[in-house]
Amino acid sequence: MRAPAATAAAGCDSPWTLAIRAAADQGRPHRAIALYLSSLRSSHRPCPFALAAVLKSVPRLPAHAAIPAAASLHAHLLRLGLLSHPYPHAALAHLYSRLHPARHQLLDGAPAGAPPRYSLLVASNSRLASLLRTGDIPAARSLFDRMAVRDVVSWNTMVAGLAKASHLDRAIEMFDQMPERNAASWNALVCGFIAQGYLDRARELFDQMPVRNNVSWITMISGYAKAGEVHAAADLFERMESKDLYAWNAMIACYAQNGCAREALGIFNRMLKPHVWVLPNEKTLSSVISACSQLGDLRFGLWVETFMESVGVELDDHLLTALVDLYTKSGRMDRAFDLFRGLRTRDVVSYSAMIVGCGMHGKLNEAFGLFKEMSNAKIDPNAVTFVGLLSAYNHAGLMEEARACFASMSSKYRITPSVEHYTIMVDLLGRSGKLDEAFKLIMEMPVRPHASVWGALLLACRLHNNVELGEVVASKCFELAPEDSGYYILLGNIYAQAKEWDKVKRLRKIMAERGLSKMPGSSWVHVV
Repeated sequence: MRAPAATAAAGCDSPWTLAIRAAADQGRPHRAIALYLSSLRSSHRPCPFALAAVLKSVPRLPAHAAIPAAASLHAHLLRLGLLSHPYPHAALAHLYSRLHPARHQLLDGAPAGAPPRYSLLVASNSRLASLLRTGDIPAARSLFDRMAVRDVVSWNTMVAGLAKASHLDRAIEMFDQMPERNAASWNALVCGFIAQGYLDRARELFDQMPVRNNVSWITMISGYAKAGEVHAAADLFERMESKDLYAWNAMIACYAQNGCAREALGIFNRMLKPHVWVLPNEKTLSSVISACSQLGDLRFGLWVETFMESVGVELDDHLLTALVDLYTKSGRMDRAFDLFRGLRTRDVVSYSAMIVGCGMHGKLNEAFGLFKEMSNAKIDPNAVTFVGLLSAYNHAGLMEEARACFASMSSKYRITPSVEHYTIMVDLLGRSGKLDEAFKLIMEMPVRPHASVWGALLLACRLHNNVELGEVVASKCFELAPEDSGYYILLGNIYAQAKEWDKVKRLRKIMAERGLSKMPGSSWVHVV
């Protein structure tokens, strides 16, 4: 006799249902709902599995849209008589646990009309997941211990919940006690190790897995990406026999997030080859646009925007924000403003992208206007916001305003300044001739200064022809970036301006001994 889920699923494998579930899995709630409504208009028989997928995607909607959508879908289930089906019932319980905890209690029991043992298990697993998601470990363990029937989903839910809550020892203990395991069991523990920074232990467990699915591979690739171990991630990716969209997305994101923009675009081009051809989604294209931004490649970015239209990818707020970032970094501020004003919801990421663009291109009034608008909307700034504001002050040469802005980061907004913020401040102080203050600021940094910070001060020493401080600063640059000839060239320019030709000759000799040379026609450019 076939299980209830299998029987129901047999009638729910239509193209409509598959498309709806794919959209939900890809994190596209608007698309999932739109497809479901289209299926109803085409007289397609409502499928409980499609409805469950739609319900699970609703929490991804903005709060003002999610609550009415949940109420409408609940009413729709009642009208169709599908609330008794275990999967929509469990999905609705999951939805209310995210949006309306009080209403979730109304759905704790088994749905009426479903096989009691089976439906009770589905409902209990849903409740278990809800308790773990809210961090109530004792209540979850109590429920698990009381469950008359448990399946591998019950055990996996507990292992994953304990691992996510940093209870790794207890998660391992439960994993060892499992009567049966599947790939999801191993993946849950691998995820836990990665989340806690135990990448070597995660890889050891991954290598021990008797059966791996694509989630297993993608989990490890994403773990390596987060740790900045790009080569290890690429090695795993190349070893995958069957690469789905999520695998390609993980590798493209790995490269884009770790500053390997050209490699990200290379992987994207590979997935579009005729013999490979995997249709990208919003996540793919967001990473690709990010890579274009890093390279300042507006031409390819424009092609991506056209490509999205041709394949019907929805231009959501996330993608619009990525395009805003691309256009601001490419100097197309008018287009960036048009896209920014077209956003349905503006958040700290989109505001910060615009403020950084204004700061980079000297649009002081626009940067401060956006910051004021952001504050009025009760959106707290982040570290990136202050990169834009400080850059704007730097371009305008507004020293006192920059000092106040820099101080407010920690005093008012509880944001610890990064190396990038210090570099901008040192550059501004240095250009204004306040070399001693800039040097003091570097020495007071809570973290070890990067070569870029010292480089900003070295540039200022050249502008103000300060040989003595220039030599001290240059020695720091040589120590931190011994193979960068730009710092030697800057010091050489300082010596030349002071007509200290013996020192120029000595520096050239050192460069030759270290295999460093100035290429004809090149120059050292400092970028803020």
